[in-house]
This record gives sequence, structure tokens and C-alpha cells, in this order.
Amino acid sequence: MRGTVFTETMLGTVRLDGEPGERGIRLDLRAEADRVLLPHRTTPARLTGRARITGRADDPRAEGELEISPIARRRIRYRLAFTADGRRLTLDGWKSVDPRRPVASMTVLPFTLYEGDARVGRGVLRFPVLTGLLPFLLGFRFPRREDPAEHLAPRWSGRPGRTEVWYTTLTDPASGTGVWLHHELTAPADGSEPFAHGWAAVFPREGEVRHARFGPVPWTRPADGFVTEDVTRTAGRLDGSAGDFRWNLTEHPQGPPLFTFPRWSWRRPLLPAAQMLPAARATYDGAFSYGETTLNLQRAPGAPARIYGHGNAHRWTWLHAELGGGDVLEIVAAVSTRPVLRRLPPLVFLRLRQNGRTWPRRPERSAIGGLGLGRFRAGFGLPAWTVTGRTALRRIRVEVNQPPERTLTLEYRDPDGARAVCRNSESADARVVLERWWGRWRPEATWVLDGTAHAEAGER
Repeated sequence: MRGTVFTETMLGTVRLDGEPGERGIRLDLRAEADRVLLPHRTTPARLTGRARITGRADDPRAEGELEISPIARRRIRYRLAFTADGRRLTLDGWKSVDPRRPVASMTVLPFTLYEGDARVGRGVLRFPVLTGLLPFLLGFRFPRREDPAEHLAPRWSGRPGRTEVWYTTLTDPASGTGVWLHHELTAPADGSEPFAHGWAAVFPREGEVRHARFGPVPWTRPADGFVTEDVTRTAGRLDGSAGDFRWNLTEHPQGPPLFTFPRWSWRRPLLPAAQMLPAARATYDGAFSYGETTLNLQRAPGAPARIYGHGNAHRWTWLHAELGGGDVLEIVAAVSTRPVLRRLPPLVFLRLRQNGRTWPRRPERSAIGGLGLGRFRAGFGLPAWTVTGRTALRRIRVEVNQPPERTLTLEYRDPDGARAVCRNSESADARVVLERWWGRWRPEATWVLDGTAHAEAGER
């Protein structure tokens, strides 16, 4: 089934209650609908993006709903929540579609601002037809919609020497604490019984990084995810306990899957391993507690991810970066354990989803850099590591820092019995610089993540 994705920018003014004069307001929005947008029917869509009010707000994580019903109800309604001066505000308004003046009626959005149920302001937004119409029309996409639950079902076929992972990372927006939930199935290469195990970890902005393990317990071959007596990870739900950790979370996928490795490598496991995200972004609600601390999560940003293969790479790094406005960056750079491939530079799989488009268009484009045929490179190290790359018209530089006090070191065993060590931080720092070629390299976007990047470096 196909969906609809488009972006829209609106500019205007708002008068806040109790304040003299008007302030400028700007919305840069991305709308995602689960079906093709047709004007004769009512189509709901999810809104994400950036909301700015001069001197009051600049929130890159605005979220809401859009109701598109130009014929049936003769309106296009916007509801958008964002933060301004520490207050959670909701913008509510609609374009009243008038067939006698379609352009004027579909480009003007009167709105009211609310804090809870109380009105705190009013204003008008306008779509800039002269400068915005062409990018708006060219930005429409009709991506194939996939059910995230499809990618959460177990992949293991019963063959020995395989490992399968369900992992989830998120950041509590209230405290800045990072959370990592790792669920793993291991089928030993010697043919002994498969087992399930994993861990939960927290990364406070201040204080000690803590974790607790669960398992190993026999694998019971569930049909819809990772299920043991104490820990469950299925579509839309994460529940469990380990040591003094307890969690009960609801997952809300945001956007389509993101295949970090080529899509075919996930469907047909011909590579040593493959990784993908059932949803490139997600939000989480619920409770996560450890010791005497409880995080009450509300729309905490993060993502689910999956791995299936023979085990860990010889060396690897990983990054998941929420860039705001629906944009996300996923990187896996690895040196294979295979004797021949181990001698090559790291293979880099880099996927930047920006404004609904994924770059590079094919993941093989970045990976061939490790074969000496491309221009994507990884520089391993700790506490800092880098990834750089370029295509004909774009280049990127990613700098990641995993402060030792915010990094957790864990040891475990691959299916072949080899020892693996990962060093993970769900409160890492990152700087991403994207440039485009216009006769010379010119800045296109820069993102700086302070303690909200999810990163890992490891080796066998």
C-alpha cells in the first residue's frame, strides 16, 4: 500500500495574550499519511517539524495531526504541539476551503494557541505561493507503506551459528536520560540449544551509568517477537524486568522502515549480518524504573532496530541520530570477521533521511568505499570516531564523541563462542555537517547533538 509524504512551510504573525504587539511565527512541517491523498475523501496525517515564534519558541520536535478534507468537510485542519519558554502549547486552526477563491482560502490558516484548555494567543499563517509552491509540489512522495510488525517477527530458521537481535534506544525528553533495551537470541554454532538473553541500561546526563542483565533462558520459538517469562518485545509493546529494572512501554512508530544495509540483504541473508530499523523513528510512552528512580516517558524519541546474522563484526561502530523535524541519520561501519574481508577498510553503511528522502539513494553507494571504489570512510577510535563521505553533489562529515563517564562496556559471546565487547552510550554527542556542490562546496545543514546521540563502538 502506498502512503503520502509532503513538506510545507508557512509564515505569519501571532499575538500572545497579555503582550503588546505581534510576533513572527514560522512552521516548517512534514506530513505523513498512511494512504494516498485524494481530495474527495478525508485523509488523516501525522505532523512533525519545527515551530518558531520570535523571542519565544524554537522547537525542532513539534508534533501533531493534520486532517485533509478539502471537499468532504471543506477544510484542512492543523493541530500542532510545541514547547515555548518551557510551556507546552498547542496550535489549532484550519484553512476553510472556498471553491470560489481556492488559492486564497487554501493558503491562509487562522489559528488559536492553547496551553491546556486555556487560550493564550491568536494569529494567522500564510503559505508563500510565489516562493513555496514549486518546492511544495516537487516534495510530494508516495512511499510504499510497510507494517513495522512485519519486521519484528523472528527470522531464525533453526540453523546453528546464528544470532538475532531486537534493540531499542530512546531519550527521555524531560531528564535527558538515555535508555537501551537489548533482546538477543543466540543459536550456538556447536548445535547446542538456543537461548534468549539481553540487558537494560540507563545513561543519566549526570550520575552513574547502570545496567542489568536478563537470561539466559531457553528460546521458546515465539511467533511475533521476543518473548520470555520476564521480558517481552512485540509490535508496539516492551515489557520486562531485570534486577532492579522495570519497564512497561508503548511504542508508536513514526515513518517507514529504514534499511541500513541493502533491502535484499535483510530479506535474503547472504551477508554475514544485516541491520535495519522497522521504523526510522518512534516515540515511547510509559514507565521505566531502576532503583528508586522512575522515568515517566511521554513521547520520548527513539527507534527500534533489528540485526540478524552470524554474529558481530571484527570491529564496528554504530550511530542513531534524531536530527529534528523528522530527519534521522543511521550509520553502521564495520570490518568483517571473514578472513579476506578483514583486510579491507571498514565498510560504511550510511543512511540520511532528510525531508522524506533517503541519501545515498542505495546503501551500496556508501559501502563500496571500503572496497576502495567510493569516498565513504570511517575512522575508528574512542572516545571519538568519525565517518566522512561524498557522492557527486553532496558530502557529509560525522563526528561522534562517547564520553567515558557516559559509556557502558559489556562483554558477551557470539554463536561461535568468541568474546565480543561493545562500548555503548545512549547519551553521546555528535556533530553532522552536510554540504552540497554549487560550483564549490556550500553548507546545506548542520546538526549538533548534545547528549542525545545513540552510539556504540565494539570489537571481537
